[in-house]
Amino acid sequence: MTEPFFFEPATALTLAEIAALTGAEPAPDAPLDRVIRDIATLDQAGPADLAFLENPTYVGQLAHTRAGACLIAPRFAADAPEGLPLLRTRDPYRAFVAVARALFPAALRPTSLFGSQGISPGASVHPAARLESGATVDPGAVVGPGAEIGSGTVIGPTAVIGPGVRIGRDCVIGAGATLTHTLVGDRVVVHPGCRIGQDGFGYVMGPGGHQKVPQLRRVIIQNDVEIGAGTTIDRGGTRDTVIGEGTKIDNLVQIGHNVLIGRHCVIVAQTGISGSAILDDYVVLGARAGVNNHVVIGQGAQVAALSGVNSDIPAGERWGGIPAKPAKAWMRELRAINRLAQSRGSGDKTETSNDDRQ
Repeated sequence: MTEPFFFEPATALTLAEIAALTGAEPAPDAPLDRVIRDIATLDQAGPADLAFLENPTYVGQLAHTRAGACLIAPRFAADAPEGLPLLRTRDPYRAFVAVARALFPAALRPTSLFGSQGISPGASVHPAARLESGATVDPGAVVGPGAEIGSGTVIGPTAVIGPGVRIGRDCVIGAGATLTHTLVGDRVVVHPGCRIGQDGFGYVMGPGGHQKVPQLRRVIIQNDVEIGAGTTIDRGGTRDTVIGEGTKIDNLVQIGHNVLIGRHCVIVAQTGISGSAILDDYVVLGARAGVNNHVVIGQGAQVAALSGVNSDIPAGERWGGIPAKPAKAWMRELRAINRLAQSRGSGDKTETSNDDRQ
């Protein structure tokens, strides 16, 4: 049995073409007609592969690499062995990604897992649903009455598109995902296993039991959003839950009802955002951050991983900790706790030595 490779390069690039694509400066002795067909790390690259170096941790790998060429930060160029073609750039990783995108465009967007076009045998599409020409529905998927799906959109196997859901053009809805009470823009990617548009978690609590609050609004997902596998986004109760244009959401994120997320935010895995929180544009939440209900996080603010946000964060600030606070204050507290722990540790050793002398 042969070993499968799931992505084949769509093209090959010479070093001259890579330099033009990335703006990197070839070393004087770089063979500009050399052909690059793949990308790889320094330690695994072969003669037709492009590698990169921008982290000093990996400088030692330069001496042994077999890469066909290396995108390299200028400060490391002197460490490169003779004969390794160099392309100097201030941002090697960004240039490396640009080349990867050119070589492997198919990796940027999932496709039909059944390899088909149109409505596949075994898909259940309600007669009242409306699909534009060029939409694809894989086997086992369900499309409910009144749903609308745009041209170029792929609905993966066993995905469920509820009644009245609207999905724009060139989207991908992954295998096993469910969308109800949701409006989706163009070029949106929803990875497998997502749950979007289900009830928000709202109850009026009391000694006689908890009364469910009707969840009457929608989820609105704007253009160019990407949502990672297993993420859940509750529909709004009193206002729509909104995911702004270009926002990228990692796997296993929970977004509560009435949440408003701005444009081009980044939300990393296992983050939880409670109901009615507001994230302005370009906010970044690190992995496993928690945001309390009704909190407002200003434009461009960043929250460290494992932080608990209980109060509003002004625009442009960096916060961290539990409860989260400005990064400088958080670092001062951590240093103070560390000094206290070391001091108490020294005291314990002294007491032990005194006991030994007795």
